[in-house]
Amino acid sequence: MPPPAPTRRADRTDDRRDRRDRDQKREDRPLTVDRLNELLLACALVLLVAVAAVRLSTRSGLPTLLIYLGIGVTMGQDGLGVEFSDPELMQVLGYAALVMILAEGGLATKWREIRPAVGGAAVLATFGVAISVLVTAAAAHYLVGLSWQLSLILGAVVSSTDAAAVFSVLRVIPLPRRLSGMLEAESGFNDAPVVILVVAFSALATDPQPWYQLVGTIVFQLAVGVLCGLGVGKLGELGLRRIALPASGLYPIAVLALCVLSYAVGALAHGSGFLATYITGLILGNAKLPHRPAVRGFADGVAWIAQIGLFVLLGLLATPSALTADFWPAILIGLALTLVARPLSVVLCLTPFRMPWRQQMLMSWAGLRGAVPIVLATIPMVAGIEQSDRIFNIVFVLVVVYTLVQGPTLPWLARKLRLGATDGATDVDIESAPLERLRGHLLSVSIPSASRMHGVEINELRLPPGSAVTLVVRNGKSFVPTPTTVLTRGDELLVVATNAVRDQAEQRLIAVGRGGKLAGWLGRRPHPGPPGVSGSPGRSAPSR
Repeated sequence: MPPPAPTRRADRTDDRRDRRDRDQKREDRPLTVDRLNELLLACALVLLVAVAAVRLSTRSGLPTLLIYLGIGVTMGQDGLGVEFSDPELMQVLGYAALVMILAEGGLATKWREIRPAVGGAAVLATFGVAISVLVTAAAAHYLVGLSWQLSLILGAVVSSTDAAAVFSVLRVIPLPRRLSGMLEAESGFNDAPVVILVVAFSALATDPQPWYQLVGTIVFQLAVGVLCGLGVGKLGELGLRRIALPASGLYPIAVLALCVLSYAVGALAHGSGFLATYITGLILGNAKLPHRPAVRGFADGVAWIAQIGLFVLLGLLATPSALTADFWPAILIGLALTLVARPLSVVLCLTPFRMPWRQQMLMSWAGLRGAVPIVLATIPMVAGIEQSDRIFNIVFVLVVVYTLVQGPTLPWLARKLRLGATDGATDVDIESAPLERLRGHLLSVSIPSASRMHGVEINELRLPPGSAVTLVVRNGKSFVPTPTTVLTRGDELLVVATNAVRDQAEQRLIAVGRGGKLAGWLGRRPHPGPPGVSGSPGRSAPSR
């Protein structure tokens, strides 16, 4: 009687052959208007269900990615019968979606919050990834019996913390700024070296490289990615600040186009396009561009569409009946990754930065995996690596099970470790619109509930000459303020400033929002922005 493993491989080969035949038949059908109408109807229904599922996610604490994967699996061949079995197309679409997700992550990241943690995040995204790859690969080889090539590929695939998963969880967990900044920066940085490792390990059979050559390739691609991200981001910032576009809706399109341009330039220059995208988004998100809240809102919507489409397609690509055979291997490898590889990399990489042990514990548990590992699992499938479908199945099960365990328990662990955020005031939201003919700017300012601008009178703002508060909107009613009008939580202000004092007015408003009416007397001034960004407001520092 033949052993079960070859039988499973033969069955999988037959299944893939049948899928390819069916896909070829579908490709022969022309795309008519009637088919287009059907596709639009299906896509609209999927998006509406996915949007409604977000509310279920917020109430239940389940990560949204699990719900979207569930939608895809339900629609798949073991569910409603929708067939999708093209890993190469999935890889291309996955890369495009990751570009949008990383761009939005960079645009939404505040430089002043990640600035103290950039060093630790960079070490964790490089040396930490190497440690995680080696430990996980050893576990896959000795515990599951995979070959060394498959083990190294699997170790690299699951070593990336997913930007979408981390960003979605961070926005509902009030963590200290340094800790949340490190998690956010790490998830934005570590995709680049992981992609390089997966591609290199997938080519071991045909193009083996010595370890020092692999290290040199990683350093080169990361350096090129950084340079491309800085160059495109800085040039884009200068261009958008100097050129007044005729419509506000053009600014979000221009910003996202610059992020995509950064990826393309970095990739074509044989560098890391993903790292270039994140850095360009980080620069543009912290630059003083017109209509910044509108840009971030638009990018957030595009990223949501990318996440929904990505997770649903990954769910369609998976075959639930084929996942059961690799369930327990996925659990064993996940245990090694979660309880050994991740904590070891955190301790070795962050102890030199004097991170407290409680924060290291949360960092160890917060290495969430999401769409990125599943997308990367398609690389060996496209490369034709034998048993690469096992890697996909193991990664799929691992991501689902451990995200289901880690995501909802993160807030509980943060409370047990007493790591709730202790930072003070919340920054005011400022949107700037250029008044080209009047040679000025109109600043729209929203006062959040935790802002120290609450209780401050208009004349206590001490705005620079050439700027003034012209309108206050309170409880849906607008009025022209007097110098003694007291500002309250929830107010929205319209501030008019000339071009010459626009930056000073914005910095003063941010300073009062953080320090109250005495902000200037306490000698507060903004930190510089990220590399290539001039004048980005940040945490205060004593002035001489």
